[in-house]
Amino acid sequence: MDRDKTESLCPVCFDRIPAQREFKGEDVFLVKTCPVHGEFRTLIWRGPPAFESWVRSKVPATPPVTHTEVLRGCPFDCGLCPDHRQRSCTVIMEVTQRCDLHCPVCYADSGSKGKEDPSLSLISTWFETMAATGKACNIQLSGGEPTTRDDLPAIVARGRDLGFFFIQINTNGIRLGREPDYARGLKKAGLSSVFLQFDGTEDQIYLRVRGKRLLEEKRRAVEACKEEGIGVVLVPTVIPGVNDHNLGDILKQAVAWSPVVRAVHFQPVSYFGRYPATPNDSDRITLPEVMRAIEEQSEGKFRVEDFRPPGCENALCSFHGSYLILSDGSVRCLQKPFEETCCSGLEKAEEGATQSISYVARQWSAPSSIGSNAFLSGSCSSPSTAGSGSKDFISLDDFISRARTHTFSISAMAFQDVWSVDLERVRDCCIHVMAPNCHLVPFCAYNLTNLQGHALYRS
Repeated sequence: MDRDKTESLCPVCFDRIPAQREFKGEDVFLVKTCPVHGEFRTLIWRGPPAFESWVRSKVPATPPVTHTEVLRGCPFDCGLCPDHRQRSCTVIMEVTQRCDLHCPVCYADSGSKGKEDPSLSLISTWFETMAATGKACNIQLSGGEPTTRDDLPAIVARGRDLGFFFIQINTNGIRLGREPDYARGLKKAGLSSVFLQFDGTEDQIYLRVRGKRLLEEKRRAVEACKEEGIGVVLVPTVIPGVNDHNLGDILKQAVAWSPVVRAVHFQPVSYFGRYPATPNDSDRITLPEVMRAIEEQSEGKFRVEDFRPPGCENALCSFHGSYLILSDGSVRCLQKPFEETCCSGLEKAEEGATQSISYVARQWSAPSSIGSNAFLSGSCSSPSTAGSGSKDFISLDDFISRARTHTFSISAMAFQDVWSVDLERVRDCCIHVMAPNCHLVPFCAYNLTNLQGHALYRS
């Protein structure tokens, strides 16, 4: 990765234009100028850990199958094209555009279009397309709200029949909590995990972000997944001034709900799809800010030094940390502090993809036996505040026993909008949307919308 130079898109006309990373102290801005529409300047990194310490170079991985030629260049030839630098780690299949909410923030602009659901036959073709690559990947069924489909269990079962062993649904959880038989049918079909929209532990947050009080609905969804042995990942969209004060309480609730809750996956808000106006830098929260907020709001239980750059996607896209939750609610980080790890030499994108696929499938699925100690309550519990650096003794036998059920992960993914899009990151993407025509498109490219609300790929 060139420290300073990259390419981006004009937020007005979508033309590909040169861009540079401008450094001001510990902050980094993406600056680009369209010959027609002028200069655009967007904050992409604010404060420590230092940008220079985070970036990584990788040996690219060639996609096993490409469906398009390089004609106009990135990001206009997605399929994937031969210039893409990472294979699929997770493939997102949008099984509906219907939704039972109309959230003010929605990357898919769900529920606003009268599209018919893709048929089970077409979805089978999507699975077959991926199976034909000969490479393992994880599957996320999304939308829209996928649980609006009564035949969602049949879709899960079809994917399992074709050899996909980790299948997850991306859901607001409303139907799961209201209809236990629906969750039971998904589990019987082979569902591994629920990627649960979970924006906070206060109903005021849901009123602002989703338009309804939904906290009790979320608790019921987690309870349903616990009863059926389905792993849950809590997924907050982090919005400055709305719920960025609540990250510590989200993590406290997740620890209280372990082991059915396997992870928290933060998503700093990005401005594509359905959004109110052109964002200012004050509307953004960057990955380092999320890391620091986690440490501060958890009173040091989860530390910035616990988190590492990804091995699969571009280093600027995400972070992750792995933990063991002990019986008193304290946590132990399962990784060496980031500054103690050896970062010399080029990482291999293929190895990163393989490790990521395996880790996500293992960590985000429920343990074989959740156990009776996984209780749920309507509010946050108050586990021990012993930090991840606690030196309290734990025997090897206790460690092994606990690790079977109570591992936990924290991660974040910073999606790109048309102001922040960096085409180096797009080419390194490993999260791909299966388009209706069976082409694979990097998630951020698929969802990009310009100032007029026109989409680059989503139609």
